[in-house]
Amino acid sequence: MRIRAFQGLVPVPALAPEVACVPYDVVNAAEAAALAAGRPRSLLHVDRAEIDLPPDTNPYSDAVYAKARENFLALQRDGTLLRETEPCLYIYQQQMGAHTQRGLVAVCHVEDYDAELIKKHEKTRKDKEDDRTRLIGALGANTGPVFLTYRDELAVTALVNAKTRETPLHDFTAPDGIRHTAWRIPGGAEWVAAFGRVPVSYIADGHHRAASAARVARDRRAANPAHTGAEDYNWFLCVLFPASELKILPYNRIVSDLNCHTPENFLAKVKATFGLEENAAPSPDAVGRVSMFIGGKWFGLRCPVDAKADPVARLDVSVLQDRLLAPLLGIDDPRTSKRVDFVGGIRGPDELVRRVNAEGGVAFSMFPTTVAQLMAIADAGQIMPPKSTWFEPKLRSGLFTHTF
Repeated sequence: MRIRAFQGLVPVPALAPEVACVPYDVVNAAEAAALAAGRPRSLLHVDRAEIDLPPDTNPYSDAVYAKARENFLALQRDGTLLRETEPCLYIYQQQMGAHTQRGLVAVCHVEDYDAELIKKHEKTRKDKEDDRTRLIGALGANTGPVFLTYRDELAVTALVNAKTRETPLHDFTAPDGIRHTAWRIPGGAEWVAAFGRVPVSYIADGHHRAASAARVARDRRAANPAHTGAEDYNWFLCVLFPASELKILPYNRIVSDLNCHTPENFLAKVKATFGLEENAAPSPDAVGRVSMFIGGKWFGLRCPVDAKADPVARLDVSVLQDRLLAPLLGIDDPRTSKRVDFVGGIRGPDELVRRVNAEGGVAFSMFPTTVAQLMAIADAGQIMPPKSTWFEPKLRSGLFTHTF
């Protein structure tokens, strides 16, 4: 697959901690406003420009996209974001506790996305895709990178190891304790050649950003009779991480009630299908195991899997859904049911205990979906069940911006 260096915008190093922000879609408007309060340089003023408009503003109105463009241009005029003097690649390293992951920042071609060389595992929602398409088009820029992963390529890893021994462009620790470090790679021809040996990549996070970038490219292509395919609108911003360095956290489940079962009856039915180990650990230690919290106790479940099943059906979240949540608890569609809630693994099993003790019901602590499982599903052209993966740490927006 193709990557390319780009002559984009980067924050002045001293201002990088003020500009960098969480992805637009991990916070609601109120949370975005709180994070951006007192931080006029935060890219949230671009990615979530409704926070700078009256509270009753429709977040999909023309005024929001106009305000986003106004704020984006202001960050360039006041010198917060500076244009690079030549095309560059970057290494973006994130450190969360003992975990470190290092990705290559580049632009990827929308034709590779359309040709499934950049593989998907998730369906997009039209409203979210429409929103990002309008924003990218209004700005003429990709402000938030798509999070990609690929099977490790030794030549790329060797280049990363050498580069990260040099002095970085950015190096700061965000308020949440995650350290962000970046190195500039002018030109990057050697890197482009090395990455050319990577046959495919996989979207880990950012399906809506990727789909929207492709839509903008098609719109620009249709409006340009002199289109060649080399124009900047054909490329979109990505960070590509080797699979071995990624950290996937579980996406846990809470069901608000027992669907008219008594606790005793429910436990008996669960035991018949999954077995039941009392006083289990709050976090399961292997694929095929789930920890369940009910009535003040943790129970261990084993997920029976048909060896002939497809990659989606073999996932723990699928087995739990198909053999427990649907038949016992009546959760027929986890995408729409109001009785099931999903809790990112970053909050830990203590959050499940707190919620069940306060609200009742039952909680399920999952073992994380693996990168290998994600890749197998994407290779098979299948779609992951909802809320199957929680990637952490999240990529910050604003450290690198691709414009066209």
